[in-house]
Amino acid sequence: MLLSALLTSVGINLGLCLLFFTLYSVLKKQPGNAKVYAPRLVVEGKLQPSDFNLERILPSASWVRKAWETSEEELLSISGLDAVIFMRIFVFSIKMFTFAMIIAIILLPINYLGDQLTLADFDLPNKSLESFSISNVNDGSNRLWIHFSVVYIFTGFVCYLLYSEFKYISSKRIACFYSSEPKLHQFTVLVRSIPVSSGISFSESVENFFTQYYPDTYLSHIIVRRTSKLQKLISDADNLSRRLLHMKSRRSTQQKVGRARFLGRKVDLLDQYEKKREFLLESVRMEQALVTGQEVPAAFVSFKSRFGAAIALHIKQGANPTEWNTETAPEPQDVYWPFFSASFMRIWISNYMAIVACIVLTILFFGPVLLVQSLTHLNQLETWFPFLKGILSMKLVSQVITGYLPSLILQMFLYFVPPIMIMLSSIQGYIARSQIEKSACYKVLWFTIWNVFFVNVLSGSVLYQTNVFLELKKIPNVLAVAVPGQAEFFIAYVVTSGWTSTSSELFQLVQLIWSFIERNILGRSDDHLEVPSVLYHREIPKILFFVLLGITYFFLAPLILPFILVYFCLGYIVFRNQFLTVYSPKYETNGKFWPIVHNSTIFSLVLMHIIAFGIFGLKNIPLASSFMIPLPVMTLLFNNYCHKRFLPMFDSYAAECLIKKDKYDQSDATMDAFYEKLVTAYRDPALSPIQITENTDGHRSPLLQAIGI
Repeated sequence: MLLSALLTSVGINLGLCLLFFTLYSVLKKQPGNAKVYAPRLVVEGKLQPSDFNLERILPSASWVRKAWETSEEELLSISGLDAVIFMRIFVFSIKMFTFAMIIAIILLPINYLGDQLTLADFDLPNKSLESFSISNVNDGSNRLWIHFSVVYIFTGFVCYLLYSEFKYISSKRIACFYSSEPKLHQFTVLVRSIPVSSGISFSESVENFFTQYYPDTYLSHIIVRRTSKLQKLISDADNLSRRLLHMKSRRSTQQKVGRARFLGRKVDLLDQYEKKREFLLESVRMEQALVTGQEVPAAFVSFKSRFGAAIALHIKQGANPTEWNTETAPEPQDVYWPFFSASFMRIWISNYMAIVACIVLTILFFGPVLLVQSLTHLNQLETWFPFLKGILSMKLVSQVITGYLPSLILQMFLYFVPPIMIMLSSIQGYIARSQIEKSACYKVLWFTIWNVFFVNVLSGSVLYQTNVFLELKKIPNVLAVAVPGQAEFFIAYVVTSGWTSTSSELFQLVQLIWSFIERNILGRSDDHLEVPSVLYHREIPKILFFVLLGITYFFLAPLILPFILVYFCLGYIVFRNQFLTVYSPKYETNGKFWPIVHNSTIFSLVLMHIIAFGIFGLKNIPLASSFMIPLPVMTLLFNNYCHKRFLPMFDSYAAECLIKKDKYDQSDATMDAFYEKLVTAYRDPALSPIQITENTDGHRSPLLQAIGI
C-alpha cells in the first residue's frame, strides 16, 4: 500500500469521526433523543427538561470535559467495579503505547533511512509504507541492534505495567468488598449432583444434609426446578401482551381487523389476541402448578455468614466426590435460567456442538479474509476481473479500494461474530450471564486473533508465495516474512475499526433510527425504557486485538503506533461518557475480566518475541536472534508469578477478608431484613405469580410483568 492510499483511508475515517462527534453534540441536546443518548439519566430521573435556546442547535464539547473530569471513585459509585476495570484497560494501553511512541521517534528515522528496499524513490506520497518498517533496514546492519534493545526495554516496561495494574486491581477488589453492602451471592453457594434418596425429595435431602453438617451457619435453600417450558410460555405471553396493549393504545378510529389465515376471512385481531392471551396465561398458571414437583438435583443453599458459605464452597461435602458438588453462586439477577435446568446429557452434547460450531465458523471466515486481501492487491483483482482494469487504473479509485474498502468489508463481517459467540456460549451450560459473556469474550478474542491477524497475514503472503504453508515448521521465519508485509493493511484497519467504530458507538446510529421509527411511525413514544449495558464480549476483544497489533508491530512498523494511540484516547473519552449517561450494569463480576487482559497481553509479547527471533535471523544477525530466546522464557515466568500472586484473589476472597466483613455486619441492624430477602432471592422468576397491569391512561405499558428470562 502506498502512503497516499493510507492517507485516503485516514482522511475518510477522520471525516466520519468529526461528523459523528458533531452530530452527537447537537442531537444529544434534543429532548426527543434523551432515550437514545441518556437512557440511564432518564430512568434515574436526573435529566432535567430545558427550554429551547440557541445552544441546543450548536455543537459543543462540554460532554468531553465532563467525561474527563469524572473521577474513578465517581465512576465506581455510578457503574461499578467492572466499568472501572474496563476503563483501566484504556489507561493501561495509553501508558504502554505512549512509551512505545517515544521509542518510535528513534526507530522511524532508522527504518526510513535504510536502503534495503529502494534508494531512488524520494516521492513521499508514492512511497511504500514498507519504507518505514524494519524491512527497509539493510541485512546485517548494526542498526538492527537498536531494534533488539528496544524489544527488551519495551517488554520490561509492559511487564512492569501489568504487575502494577494486577496489584492495583486486586487491592481495588478487596477495598470494594469491605466498603460494599452485603451481597446475596456472597452468602450462597450452588450445590449440584444432589444424591437420590428413597422416599424423600431433593429438597428434603438438602435440608437434612446441611442441617446436620452446618447447624450453626445454614440458613435456607431453594431447589431448582425444570421450568424450560414455563419460561417459553411466559415469554410468549409477555410478547403477546405488549402487542395487544400497543393495539389498544393506538389512537385510531379504524377497526383493528386482519385475516385469520392466508386469504381467510377477516376477523377482529383485538378479540383474537385477547383470547390467545387468556389461553397463554391460563397455560402459565397450570404449568406453574405442575413444575412444583419437577425437581432438579441442584439447589441454591444460603448461609448466615460469608465464611460459612466459603467453607461449604471449598470443602468436599461427601465421601463420594461426584456428589454434593458446590460452586460459586452468581448474583440473583445474573442467573441464566433457560439452560439451568437442562439435563447433564443435553449440556454435554451442547458443549461439544458449540466447540464444533466455533471451528466451522472460523473456517468459513477464511472466505471474507481472502476477499479482503484480494482488494489490497490491485494486480490480483485485474487478473481475476479483467473488465475492471479501466476503473482500477483511476488513482482515486485505487486508493479507496486498497486503503479503505478492505478494512471496511472486514469490519462488516466481524460485526456478526459477537452475537454468534454469545449464542454458542449460552448453550454450553453456564448458569450466569456473566459466565456466558466471559466465555464469549474468549471466543471472540481468539477468533479475531486467528482470522483477522494470522489468516490475514498468511493469506496476504500466499498471494505471492503459494508455498508459504509448506514452511509452517519454521514458524518464526514464516511470521518474520509475512507480518511486516501486512503493516499497511492493519494501519487502515485501525482507523476504520478503531476510530470510526468508536465514534459510531458515541453516535448510536442504529438506536437513533429505531427511536425515530418508534416515535413517528409506530407511535410508541411512551414505551417502557430499558437501559442497555456495555457488551464486554464485543468491546474487550476489540481493545485487546489493537493491543496485540501495537505490541507486534511496535519494532517492525512503528508507524502504526500513533493511530493505535489515538484509538485508545478516543475510547477512553467515549466510553467514560457512555458509562455516565447510557450504560447501566446488569451484573457485577468485581473485575474478573482483567485476567483475560493480562493473559492476552502476555500472548502478544511472546508473539512479538517469536517474530523478533525470526526477523533477526533473516536479517543476518544470528547473535541477536540467539539472545532473543531467553526473553519469552522470562516473560512466561513472570506470567506464572503473577498468576500465583494475584489470580487466587480473583477466584475467591481470603478467610481474613470474609471474617472481618462478617464481624462488621454483626453490628448492622439491617441484617435481619437482609436474611429475610436472602431466603427467597434465588427463586426462579418463572414461578413468581403473574401480575396483569391494565393501562387506564391510554399509554403503552407491559401487560405481563415478569422478570426477563
